[in-house]
Amino acid sequence: MAAADTARVYFEAHSRHDVDALRALWDPEVVIEITSQGIFRGPEECGHYFDGLYRAVPDAEMIVDRIVGEDGVAVVQWRLRGNFSGDPLPAGIDATGGWVELRGCDVVEVSDGKVTRITAYIDGMELARSLGMLPPMDSAGERAMISAFNLATKARRAMRERFG
Repeated sequence: MAAADTARVYFEAHSRHDVDALRALWDPEVVIEITSQGIFRGPEECGHYFDGLYRAVPDAEMIVDRIVGEDGVAVVQWRLRGNFSGDPLPAGIDATGGWVELRGCDVVEVSDGKVTRITAYIDGMELARSLGMLPPMDSAGERAMISAFNLATKARRAMRERFG
């Protein structure tokens, strides 16, 4: 099976929240690196992460926008959205009950029909905004946060210049 076909089957399993089907596609030595989330090794650890994700967002909808594949590698552009109404996220963030959206792009490496490695690049700021950890883009809250950050940066610079 070509890498793009394997990636398509893999993301169809995500759409069904079928972690057992994901495990069946993973090589025994699979490594999944999710930017800002961590590195997960082996089917058990990787499966535990996705079990937690789908318990946290029980109605999560995985939407694949594009899959491009060549030479044992597929790149998948995707979106995930749903209500964060279940368990805490695997990172330990308690459910807000609100709507979350996340965009990402996975580089899926495949050998002999098995997923050997995934590097997932996610839009962490978009996730933080949808969780309420950051204010909405272009809002008064965001402008105030940037102003406070810039003020703190100037104060740190002045301290370094004065005291070394």
